[in-house]
Amino acid sequence: MSRASHIPVHIHACLRAAVVAALVAPLAACSSSAPSGGPAARATPSPDDRPVTVSVTPTGQRIPAGEPVRVTVSGGRLTSVTVTDAEGHRLAGKAAVDGRSWVSDRKAVPGTAYEVTAATRSAGGTARSARAGFTTAPADKVNKVDWRPGTGTTVGVAQPVSLVFDHPVKNRAEVEKQLKVTTSNDTEGSWGWMRDWSGRDRVDWRPRTYWKPGTEVTLKAELNGTDSGADGGWFVRDYTTAFTIGDRQVVEVDLDRHRLALVRNGETVRRIPVSGGTPGGDKRSWRGTAVLMAKEGTINMNSETVGLADAYDKMVDHSMRLTWSGMYAHAAPWNARHLGRANRSSGCIGMSDADAAWFYGQVRPGDPFEITGKDTKGVVAPGNGFGAWNLSWTAWQEMSALR
Repeated sequence: MSRASHIPVHIHACLRAAVVAALVAPLAACSSSAPSGGPAARATPSPDDRPVTVSVTPTGQRIPAGEPVRVTVSGGRLTSVTVTDAEGHRLAGKAAVDGRSWVSDRKAVPGTAYEVTAATRSAGGTARSARAGFTTAPADKVNKVDWRPGTGTTVGVAQPVSLVFDHPVKNRAEVEKQLKVTTSNDTEGSWGWMRDWSGRDRVDWRPRTYWKPGTEVTLKAELNGTDSGADGGWFVRDYTTAFTIGDRQVVEVDLDRHRLALVRNGETVRRIPVSGGTPGGDKRSWRGTAVLMAKEGTINMNSETVGLADAYDKMVDHSMRLTWSGMYAHAAPWNARHLGRANRSSGCIGMSDADAAWFYGQVRPGDPFEITGKDTKGVVAPGNGFGAWNLSWTAWQEMSALR
């Protein structure tokens, strides 16, 4: 960190023009008006009105970002501090109770010029102000975030807040401190770090239990000026999203009985015959709680993309993604003779065209699919879609970097 500037703020009015013209240090000062002429104007200040010394850190040019701005005084107290960037945006902060120091709430961000103005009052009551300026070095690498769900959406009761990072995050605790989730009903929840299916670092926030319908949720990721750590780069912007929780819809999938049930607010709306993944190999379905990630409509499904060689390559209607590894619920008319009778799919949950069309119109992203069955590939992992619900609350809390 650069050294602090220590410059008294008691500059006489008669010297002010010369000081401003010769100013090379980052901290300048301007005094309150003083009497003109006569011996009284040149009198030695009383002990109670000695100069207030102001120190500002950081100071200098192209200094490392990622530290808060600090202002301290001796011989008096601060009455206000303003820190602004070149675009006029303010860096808020708080003063100590004794008025002798001030620290910004946020850190200085990369590639930014700041001006600091500190208003002071001496022990004798004289008001003055001081100014300082510094610039931070630009980021040599920038980390970005992809987040879900989107702003203004209504999602199901199992939807987590999910952030996936472009580059590795080594300073996980520092990053997690900047992530603030607020809810309309004080929902209890926790962050958990994992490796996303894509191989990138990811952090999700899930409630202890499914969301209560109607809950309003806001995420403020105040990451600007936070260092990801080695190989990760700096965050140079903040992120925010706000969404609402819809009806409590749970899709109960029983692979042993070859059917699913859509349960809305405790009432079974409809039961649908299905066919799950073929037992005994790589075509088996996953079990546990999977969360509907997206409704993708009609898409091309190619078995080579999920490691099943040339098992299939076809256009599929009413496709609803459940995992990154390729498990969907969708229309499967080619499997009609097995619907409700046997599991003969390549891992997905198939149903008739008519049932799939109806079901597609009822569900929304964030709805949980609670899947049971004896012969499956195992439980959906946290990073394979939104599999956090397959961990106990205690186990999930342990995945926070702040535990």
